[in-house]
Amino acid sequence: MAFPKHIGISKSRYTLYRQCPKALWLRTYKPELCIIGDALQQRFQAGSAVGDLAKGLFGKFVEATSYDENGKLNLSKMLAETRKFIDSGTDVICEAAFKYEDGYCAVDILKKEGSGYAIYEVKSSTDADNEVYAQDVAYQKYILAHCGINVTGTYLVCINSDYVLDGELDIHKLFKIQDISEAVTQEYAIVENQVAEAKKMLVQEDVEPDEDLDAHCHKPYDCAFWQYCSRHLPEKSIFSLYRMNFGKKIEYYQNGIISFEQLKNETLNEKQQMQVDCSLNNTIYINEVEITKFLSTLSYPLYFLDFETMQPVVPEYQGTHPYQQIPFQYSLHYIEKEGGELMHKEFLGVSGEDPRRALAEQLCRDIPLDVCTTAYNKAFECTRLTELAEFFPDLAEHLLNIRDHIIDLLVPFQSGWYYVPAMGSSFSIKSVLPALFPDDPELDYHNLQGSVHNGGEAMSIFPKIKNMAPDEQQAARHSLLKYCELDTYAMVKVWQKLSEVSQS
Repeated sequence: MAFPKHIGISKSRYTLYRQCPKALWLRTYKPELCIIGDALQQRFQAGSAVGDLAKGLFGKFVEATSYDENGKLNLSKMLAETRKFIDSGTDVICEAAFKYEDGYCAVDILKKEGSGYAIYEVKSSTDADNEVYAQDVAYQKYILAHCGINVTGTYLVCINSDYVLDGELDIHKLFKIQDISEAVTQEYAIVENQVAEAKKMLVQEDVEPDEDLDAHCHKPYDCAFWQYCSRHLPEKSIFSLYRMNFGKKIEYYQNGIISFEQLKNETLNEKQQMQVDCSLNNTIYINEVEITKFLSTLSYPLYFLDFETMQPVVPEYQGTHPYQQIPFQYSLHYIEKEGGELMHKEFLGVSGEDPRRALAEQLCRDIPLDVCTTAYNKAFECTRLTELAEFFPDLAEHLLNIRDHIIDLLVPFQSGWYYVPAMGSSFSIKSVLPALFPDDPELDYHNLQGSVHNGGEAMSIFPKIKNMAPDEQQAARHSLLKYCELDTYAMVKVWQKLSEVSQS
């Protein structure tokens, strides 16, 4: 059977095949099964922004990118433009396109060196995983070599995590360049065979590969087809067990130990055993003594704090580094005295402006010194407060005082003092809340009106508000405020539930 003309092997398809052949087959013939999470979508967006910046690393450049009338990449025109640029001796070509048989690629940056060209692959990550990225670059080298290009070098361009914005953005300090020729050479030796195997698989449109679950499902990347490939698992399986590394779970799976029933006689830690027992018996575990001790550490006035942050891959504000968590919003519920009214305060920065100073100042006004404040997974809030204190030394005493008086509402759940089977293997508030209040629509994040229902959406939408029309800005800000408010209201409800089940 001939290789389907409508299916080609790009560098992304090649690396997907190298991770899991079945994933490439599914992406080709059952793309509707692909589930792209918020984290992956944000990675795509970050990669696009970083790629655009990196084009200027070597000065003047030309770009071969071209689109058709439908906004799709016009590969034929890109190929023609690339050939024209090469024939004219152009020094730097971005998105240079090449095609050999059924394979094609677009090189992020192609830089003329002596009698040939060097490949520069741009990644938005801060770590240089040579083995993984070498697959991508080796495939490009394979295509270029068959197109008559002498590849003189192979390099990885990634983000320098130590870079701190001071004045104007300096892309030569933002990026770091690493020679990955050794890793590429090792991978290059098997590219032709891997391509042949991929083609052999793809011509069999009616034969889905029978690749089973294995380490490759989460390495090097989480597979977008995990939900489909794991559909045969029972609802309570080894993969839903609390805090067991994926490799160990795979080991159990391959030995036929999959369901919770099969785990009853296995050696598990205390929390894992509690999860299995409660799930099998449909029981709730409550350690009233420990919960009561925990609640005794709280005092009035009692505050409930939650931050929302964004992580710009390219630092936007002075004194920040790539991927730094920038708090742009908080919600604060509080009760002044026992039996007192629940009150609420909030802050939301202005999109496009550095929100940190205004946020820190208002937080110091909203939370008095020496009061008991709670957070859920307090390490996050405490780290943000420490960072704010370091950047604003005049506010440091108050900010660090808030930090030092934070008590973590996660503790009773993470310590195993309160467990409901519906929590599964997670003690995040998004798992605990519906488990404790399964029939309360007021506490269901899915019922929130607007565009923000989780932290990923909040992180994504805030920096976009500055480019919206006024009515869209108003709607987006309203969505952000209601989402963050629910986060701290959820904490209040969790605290109240703990109070209900504690010893009187």
